[in-house]
Amino acid sequence: METAPAKTLHKRQVAFLVMLLFVWEAGSEAIRYSMPEETESGYLVANLAEDVGLRVGELATRGARIHYRGTRQLLQLDVQTGNLLLCEKLDREGLCGATEPCVVHFQLLLENPVQFFQVELQLTDINDHSPEFLERETLLKIPESAQPGTVFPLKIAQDFDIGSNTVQNYTVSPNSHFHVVTHNRGDGRRYPELVLDKALDREDQPELSLILTAVDGGDPPRSGTTTVRIEVVDINDNAPEFSQSLYEAQVPENSALSSVVVTVSARDLDAGIHGSVVYTLLHGDEVTQPFVIDEMTGEIRLKRTLDFEENQYYSLEIVATDSGGFSGKCSVSIEVLDVNDNAPELTMSTLSTSVPENAPETVVAIFSVSDPDSGDNGRMVCSIQNDVPFFLKPSFKNFYTLVTEGPLDRESRAEYNITITVTDLGTPRLKTQHTITVLVSDVNDNAPTFTQSSYTLSVPENNSPALHIGSVSATDSDSGTNAQLTYSLLPPPHDPLPGLASLVSINADTGQLFALRALDYEALRAFEFRVRATDRGAPPLSGQARVRVRVLDANDNAPFVLHPLQNASAPCTELLPRAAQPGYLLTKVVAVDADAGQNAWLSFQLLQASEPGLFSVWAHSGEVRTARPPGERDAPRQRLLVLVRDNGQPPLSASVTLHVLLVDGFSQPHLPGPEAAAERAQADPLTGPLVVALASVSSLFLCWLLLFVALRLCGRSGRAALPGCPAPEGPFPGQLLDVSGAGTLAHSYQYEVCLTGDSGTGEFKFLKPLFPNLADLETGGELRDNPTCRNSSVFS
Repeated sequence: METAPAKTLHKRQVAFLVMLLFVWEAGSEAIRYSMPEETESGYLVANLAEDVGLRVGELATRGARIHYRGTRQLLQLDVQTGNLLLCEKLDREGLCGATEPCVVHFQLLLENPVQFFQVELQLTDINDHSPEFLERETLLKIPESAQPGTVFPLKIAQDFDIGSNTVQNYTVSPNSHFHVVTHNRGDGRRYPELVLDKALDREDQPELSLILTAVDGGDPPRSGTTTVRIEVVDINDNAPEFSQSLYEAQVPENSALSSVVVTVSARDLDAGIHGSVVYTLLHGDEVTQPFVIDEMTGEIRLKRTLDFEENQYYSLEIVATDSGGFSGKCSVSIEVLDVNDNAPELTMSTLSTSVPENAPETVVAIFSVSDPDSGDNGRMVCSIQNDVPFFLKPSFKNFYTLVTEGPLDRESRAEYNITITVTDLGTPRLKTQHTITVLVSDVNDNAPTFTQSSYTLSVPENNSPALHIGSVSATDSDSGTNAQLTYSLLPPPHDPLPGLASLVSINADTGQLFALRALDYEALRAFEFRVRATDRGAPPLSGQARVRVRVLDANDNAPFVLHPLQNASAPCTELLPRAAQPGYLLTKVVAVDADAGQNAWLSFQLLQASEPGLFSVWAHSGEVRTARPPGERDAPRQRLLVLVRDNGQPPLSASVTLHVLLVDGFSQPHLPGPEAAAERAQADPLTGPLVVALASVSSLFLCWLLLFVALRLCGRSGRAALPGCPAPEGPFPGQLLDVSGAGTLAHSYQYEVCLTGDSGTGEFKFLKPLFPNLADLETGGELRDNPTCRNSSVFS
C-alpha cells in the first residue's frame, strides 16, 4: 500500500531528514586514498587510525568496522594497528566500467560512541587490456570511380582501459591505395577512417586485403588487429545521405523489448539498385549492444532490457550503404530515463537483540538505507511504528541508529517487534520493511512481595517435632535468578523472641514452616516472628511478612485440688453441727486446671459417702452441703470421696477425700489443744503456702472484678485504683495459676473465711457470703487484707 504524501508524513520523519542534512553538512569532508588497480591482496593502503586522528588501540575499544555497500569485502581494517589492508585484487573495469574516476566509497563506523568517517579509495587505471575488434574481418565495397581523398569509416576497436591506456591510434598495413586517419570523438575515444590515396581499377585489382591495427597509449603499448577486405565494384557516383547528422532519443528503462526507440532515414540520389540503402549499426558503447536496427526501415529497436542504474546514455553510429558501396553516416544519442523500479535497500550494520531494562537512551541497531534510483525515485524516508518506545536518529549519510526513548520495564513488556519502513518518494512509491525483535533483559528492580502481610498459624500443643505447621509464599515479578527466592526467619523488631531458632524453622526454598520441638500451651500460648524472602539478584532485594503462631490447648493437665489440701500429714476434718439444717454449707472443694477453655471447665461429683443420703455436692461450685439433717443414728465420723473432672476430650479428673466430724457444737473440748496445733503446724509445712495461694487467687479476682465494675459504670478506659495487699511470702507453685479465668473460683459466690491463729486444726470457717449472685466473672481473684478478720482470705 502506498504511504501518504510527503506533507502528511509523521513529525518524527521530518525531524530525521533535517538532522540528516545537518550531519551530512558537518561530516561531508571525506578521507581520500588512491592506488592502482590489480594491486596484490594484503597491500597496505594507509594507516586509517592516524588519518582520522585516533590513537593506536582506540579503534578496538570503540568497536571500529568498515561498512561497504554490497556483499564483497574489499578492504580489511586491523583494529589493533589501524592499518587498512587490501583483501583482494581490485579490477577497476569490473568495479566501475567506463566511469572515471573510479572511486570506491566506504565508511569507518565507530560504535561506542557512534561516529562515522567517509573514506574514498580511487583506483587508477593500468594498461591491462588490449584493443579488440568485434569482427575478425570487415568487408568494404568501393566503386572504382571513387576519387582519391574519399573517406570510408571503419569499425572501432574496444579497449576497456581508460585515459591514455585506451586506443590512441590506428594504422593500416603498407599499400599504395589507402591510409588510415585517426579521429577523436567528442567523448574522448578515437575512431579510424580509411582514406583513398589512389584511384582503384577493378580490372587491375578487383580486391584488396589490408590489416588494420589499433594501438593503445600504455607503456608498453598493446595492440589489436582486424582484416579489412576491400571489394572494388562498378561505378556508383552518389553516396547515401542522412536527413540528420545527429539523432537524439529518450527511452524509459522499463520499455518493452522490440519497441521502437528511434527511426533514422537516409536518401541515395542514384536510381535502381544503386539507390537502395541498407542500414547497419556501426559500433556502440558496449560489447553487447542493447539495440538493433532494421536494415531496411532504419528503425532502431530494443533487443534487451535497459537499466538506468547501469548505463544512462548510449551513443550509436549508423551507416547507410547503397548497393554500389557508397555509404553515409549519422550519430544517434539515446538517453535512458529512470523509472522507480528499485525498492529501497536496508543494510543492518549493528544489531543488539537484547536491551537491559531501566537503562537510559540505548542504541539498539545501526543501519544504512540506499536506493539506486535517481531524483525523487532515490529519495527515501525512514520510519517505525508509533506504539513502541523507540525512535530513529539520523547519523551520517543515510545511516540511522535505533535508540530507546527511555528506560524500559521488562515486567510491563518483555519483547518488542519493531518494523523499520523505508519508503522512496517516487511514483509509484516503493518501500522496504525490516522487522527486528528486541528482548528486554531483566534487572533486579522488584523486591519480593508476600501474598499476605501477616500470617496466623495454629499448632496444637504437645506436637511432634518437625511438624509442618504452615507455609508462607512470596512472589517476585522479575525473572531468572532475580526471581529465585530464599526464605529466612527474623525475630520481632521490638520484642525479640529468645530461642526462636529452637522453636521453628523454615525451608529456605519453599517457605514451609516447621515446629522444631513440642510446644506447651501453658508455657507459651502464642509467639510472633517475621519471615524474609530474599531474591538472588545483584544487589539482592527482600520483603518481609509477620507470622503469628497460636498454640492450641490440649487437655493435658488434670484438675488440681487446692482445698482441701491432700498432701498434708494429717487429714483435713470438717465439723458438722448435728443441728445443721438441709442445705447447710459444710465446705467447698476448690480446684484449678492449668488448661484453657472447655478443658478447664470443672465439674464435681460425689463418688462415695459413709451416709449416701446425708451429703450432696454441687456440680459446678464444688460446695458440699447437707441433703438432710444429721440423725442420731448417723456415725459421728463421715468419709466423703469427691471427684473433680474437667470438660476436655478425653476428660481428666482428680479426687479428694473429706473427713467430717459430727458434733453438737464448736466447743473447745472437741478441738485439739494448742500443743496439738503446734505439732500439726510443724508436721504440715504446706499449710502456710496454701493459705497464701488461696489469698492470692482471691485478691486477683477481686481486683479484676472491681476494674470491670468501674469500666461498666464510668464508661472510660484505664485501670481503676484498687487497694492492694502486700505480696505473700513463701513458695507458691506457678503451675496452679488459672490465667484463663477458668476453674472453680469464678463462680457466683464469694465467702469470707477466717483462720484463727489459735486454731489447732487450720481448717476454714465459712461465714456469710459477701457478694451473692455475681455473674460474668472472667478472671481469677487477687489476695487482699480483710480488716475484720485476722489471717482471713476471700474466695469466690
